[in-house]
Amino acid sequence: MKKAVSHRRQIMKKLPLKNESFQYIEKSFREWLDILGYAKSTVYNLPNHIRELFYFLEQQNINNITQLDNQIIKEHYNNVKLRSNDRQGGALSSGSLNKHLQALYKFTDYLRQSGRMVLPTLNIDWETDDTNEIETLTPQEIQLLYKATYGYNENTRLEPLNARDRAILTIFYGCGLRRNEGYHLNVEDINFDRRTLHVRKGKANKERLVPFNKVNSEYLQEYMYDSRPQLIKDKRKSAFFINERGDRLGAQSIAIRLKILQQRTEYITLQEKNVRLHVLRHSIATHLLQNGMPLENISRFLGHTSLESTQVYTHLIHQDNGN
Repeated sequence: MKKAVSHRRQIMKKLPLKNESFQYIEKSFREWLDILGYAKSTVYNLPNHIRELFYFLEQQNINNITQLDNQIIKEHYNNVKLRSNDRQGGALSSGSLNKHLQALYKFTDYLRQSGRMVLPTLNIDWETDDTNEIETLTPQEIQLLYKATYGYNENTRLEPLNARDRAILTIFYGCGLRRNEGYHLNVEDINFDRRTLHVRKGKANKERLVPFNKVNSEYLQEYMYDSRPQLIKDKRKSAFFINERGDRLGAQSIAIRLKILQQRTEYITLQEKNVRLHVLRHSIATHLLQNGMPLENISRFLGHTSLESTQVYTHLIHQDNGN
């Protein structure tokens, strides 16, 4: 696999660009990443991915960056996925494709911050991680995600989205729900008097009650009673997470909101991590164990069918401690 990745990098580096403005923008993007303090590997690799985008544009007879739009970027990315199966070294892994997506998302940030152009959020689906490696965030990084929900779109019709983002963090980190469990959550599933959340559609259709603390209760109530009514159009709908059209917020859209928060933090170490909804679940499990909660309680909290699934977090802690 490492040889395949290395071979692909050499291909990207050698792609010929005829357009001098594209060559200049690629160099400028690299310098921008370097100035922001990204790791050397990131400064080297991300512009190479963007060179692929420019090569694609030239093949489509697009020679000005102002002609770029989200549809063209999506066509390019889909083309990368299709061509990867035909290249020497085999198909790209999900992790490699997500690195490519990271480059595209970061490049749109560069275009906006450099004043070249402003594109809407890409909303390209992130690939499902195909490795067994468990990633977690530190408590400080979780706080950075919460902090990123403040200060955006204040006093506008979009302000309810900030409260919804805090509720998303609370459901998937504070309550440790799986992606599908959070997606199916309804308003009647949350009992604020008892501070419990009823997971009705857990893994293998198993139900469980999940407790949450006072702080999490405040985040959830803020969204449910103050912000959700501003998004909902049909009061008969029971979906907890509501999109801007008044319908149930899609699971992929929830995942994208997390990615947006990650980029808003402007904290480079956090931005370079592959943050997904399940990473929030891994993180709360690890933090609870570090704080002394018994393994059996964490297992029930997460809805694991056996302790074996939960014991992996003890190994993570041992690794962190150098054991």
